[in-house]
Amino acid sequence: MSQIVDILPLLAATRKASTQLASADAPTKISVLHRLADLLREEQVSIIRENAKDLANIDPENPMRDRLLLTEARIEALAASLHDVAALPDPSGQVLIDKVIANGLHLQKIAVPLGVVGVIYESRPNVTIDVAALCIRSGNAAVLRGGTDAWFTNQVLVSLIHQALASQQLSSDLVRLLPTDRAHVTTLLQATKYIDVIIPRGSDALIQRVRRESLVPTIETGAGVCHTYVAERANLEMAVPIVVNAKVSRPSVCNSLDTVIVHRTLLTAFVQKIAADFIQYKVQIFADSAAFDALSAIQYPYLHRAESADFGREFLDFACSMKVVDDLAEALNHIDQFSSRHSEAIVTEDTAKAQLFLRAVDAAAVYWNASTRFTDGGVFDLGAEIGISTQKLHARGPFALEKLVTEKWVIQGSGQIR
Repeated sequence: MSQIVDILPLLAATRKASTQLASADAPTKISVLHRLADLLREEQVSIIRENAKDLANIDPENPMRDRLLLTEARIEALAASLHDVAALPDPSGQVLIDKVIANGLHLQKIAVPLGVVGVIYESRPNVTIDVAALCIRSGNAAVLRGGTDAWFTNQVLVSLIHQALASQQLSSDLVRLLPTDRAHVTTLLQATKYIDVIIPRGSDALIQRVRRESLVPTIETGAGVCHTYVAERANLEMAVPIVVNAKVSRPSVCNSLDTVIVHRTLLTAFVQKIAADFIQYKVQIFADSAAFDALSAIQYPYLHRAESADFGREFLDFACSMKVVDDLAEALNHIDQFSSRHSEAIVTEDTAKAQLFLRAVDAAAVYWNASTRFTDGGVFDLGAEIGISTQKLHARGPFALEKLVTEKWVIQGSGQIR
C-alpha cells in the first residue's frame, strides 16, 4: 500500500501548482465541486468496493469501524455537502479594509488563501472529501496524509478529485495523497518551504506528536473529552434523551459524551430513568463511589468502579464515566480539570445557572439543554469541516471555509516616499 519515496518533489509540485488554484475564479472552483459531487454518485459501486478492502482489515466489533465505513447514504451525504460548500461565499478575495490614508496611499486588506494546507488524519475517508472541497473552494492546495486503514478508500476518492480538477483544466497536483509510511509524517512536519499550515485530525497521540515535532505552523483539531452536567433543576424527561443521544448515536466521534455529571439530588431518579437505554447499547459505566452505589442498587449490569484515569478519558466507544457533584461550582471545577475544551453541556431549567455555565466553561462549544453531538461544520451550516479546533488562535470550534484564508495588504500609491 505504501512505498518508500522521496516526497519532497511531490510537495514542491503541489506548491508550484497552488498558484493556479489561488488565481482561479469562483465559477471555476464551484464547477469542480459540482463535478466531484456527480462523480461520487456515479462511482458509488467503485467507492464501496475499495472501502470494503479497508473494512476487511478491521475487527467488525471495533467501534472505530464506523469511522471508516462508507455506505450509499454516506456517499450521498458527501455529495450533498459538496453542493453546500459550493454555495457558500468565497472567503478569498474579500476586501476587509479599504481606505485612503492622509498621504494619499490607497490601502486595502484582502483575504487570500493560506496556500498549501497539509492535513494528517486517521481512519475517516470522509475527511478526504471535506478537506479537498474546503481547500478548493477557498483557493488552497491540499496535501493529505490519511491512515493506512483507509488507504484503498482514500485512493479512489482522490482519483475522483483529480478527475473533477481536470474537468476545469486544473492540475492534479493541487490535491496530493501521500503514501502512508510513517517516515513521511516527519518530512511533512518539517517542510516549511512547501507547506503553509499543518492540521492534525485524529487521536490525542497524533496531535501531541504534531505539536512536538512540527516546524510548520499548526491548527489543532483536538480530541473530544465531552461532559454533560445534569444539574439540580434539570428536567429528567429532557436530560435522559440528551445524555443517551450524546453517548450512543455515534460513540466513535469526537463530539460524543465521555462523562455525565449528575447533581446528587437527582442521582437515584436519573440512573433509574437512563438504565434501560444504556443497557440496550451495553454502555459500560465507570462510576465514582456515589454513582456506583446508585447503579448497584438497580443492578446495572455493565458497571465498573471509576479510577482516576477514567475522568478526562476519550472513550470513543459505548462507555462513559459518571461523576456525582453537590453544586454547579463542583461541576465547573471537574470540567475545568478534565475537559479537552471541545464541547460541554448543561441540562437545567435554572436560567441564571445555565448562563453562568455558558460563561464560565472554557470550550469551543457550550450547550444548554442540547446534545454535544451537534458540534459539526455541516450542522452549523458551514458546509463541511476540516475538524473541530480546540485552540484559541485563528480558528476555534468547527474549522471550515471562512478560516482557510489569511490576509494581504495591497497598497496603491502615486509616487509617495517615506
